[in-house]
Amino acid sequence: MIPRDIASYLKNLSFKYPVVTMTGPRQSGKTTLVRHLFDDKPYVNMEHIETRQYAQSDPIGFLNRYSDGAVIDEIQRAPDLLSYIQVIVDEQQKNGMFILTGSSQFKLMVNLSQSLAGRSALLCLLPFSIHELQARYSELDYVDYIYRGFYPRIYDHDLTPTTALSDYFETYVERDIRQLSRIQNLMLFQKFVRLCAGRIGQLLNTANLSNDIGVSHTTIREWISLLQTSYILFLLEPYHGNIRKRLVKSPKLYFYDVGFASFLLGIENRSQIETHPLRGNLFENLALMEVLKYRYNRGLKHNLSFYRDSNGNEIDIFFSIAQHLLPIEVKSGETITNSFFNNFKNVSKVISKFPYGKALIYGGDRYDVQNNTQILNIHHIHPYLSGIEKQ
Repeated sequence: MIPRDIASYLKNLSFKYPVVTMTGPRQSGKTTLVRHLFDDKPYVNMEHIETRQYAQSDPIGFLNRYSDGAVIDEIQRAPDLLSYIQVIVDEQQKNGMFILTGSSQFKLMVNLSQSLAGRSALLCLLPFSIHELQARYSELDYVDYIYRGFYPRIYDHDLTPTTALSDYFETYVERDIRQLSRIQNLMLFQKFVRLCAGRIGQLLNTANLSNDIGVSHTTIREWISLLQTSYILFLLEPYHGNIRKRLVKSPKLYFYDVGFASFLLGIENRSQIETHPLRGNLFENLALMEVLKYRYNRGLKHNLSFYRDSNGNEIDIFFSIAQHLLPIEVKSGETITNSFFNNFKNVSKVISKFPYGKALIYGGDRYDVQNNTQILNIHHIHPYLSGIEKQ
């Protein structure tokens, strides 16, 4: 088992809260992790039909079987249990009783806020990070990661990414989508997901998607929300600071797993990535998710945005540290040129102070400073941010 960075934070929170809830995409490793860390607790899977029916028909009788708590997997499949769990933890006043997992972000969050507000710590486990993989897979470069993605099964069972991600897509559409929505035309929805991959790293334009698919703007917004809820799409919101510039209001579209985006683009081997017109966008997605995983794996909420004004000046990632911003540019090229620093110069005319410096993530191997900017590659992201936050 590849150690997960979030493990120590999960274990620590179980000593401080009666309930700890871990969300994240299907097959991100939630079940493996919680069963490993809490192997002394009984395990219950709400995907099991008979178990779920028992929990739904007789929630008190069901929970009486677990008077000392349990690990309950896919809790969103039996959301009414949360109210009964609230009663138990309020009565017993013991920490670490229940460890819950769920794969439906919105549905689970709504039920948690209604039933377990203040009683449950909430964590998010995404698929592997580069930081978690590099000790065992030091030979992999960024092209490998873009092709493979980060779902644990691909690494644990040495699966061919194209086959594994195709199965994942079919399972996701056939099971999760049918549970979460009443989409009538699944083939049209599949086409929509693939079109989203073609817009990776770009501003979300629902009107454009609506025209290309032939459905209403409302439907597109519903589908976008559905993909966010099930941890497929990640929307990076624009920075809205108190500055005298007209800033864009639309978010940028990314995928939680860059390998899944590559599959949707029809990429079947790593050599196709090297010449692909969206290589830069895929690399940007890779870097953004590594920054996001750095936050989530430390039990923190994401603090990311991007900057773009009406003149086209842009910073790929703003990493917030208290009231300050760390601007991060992402370039897939392996040769650093002066043009890589242009956006830093432009944004510095609007925001004059960056006390934590600036960072450039690129496709090469350097780790040094140029033009008052820290140069790093994808393998340096975790230690670099850790050092920045300790300043």
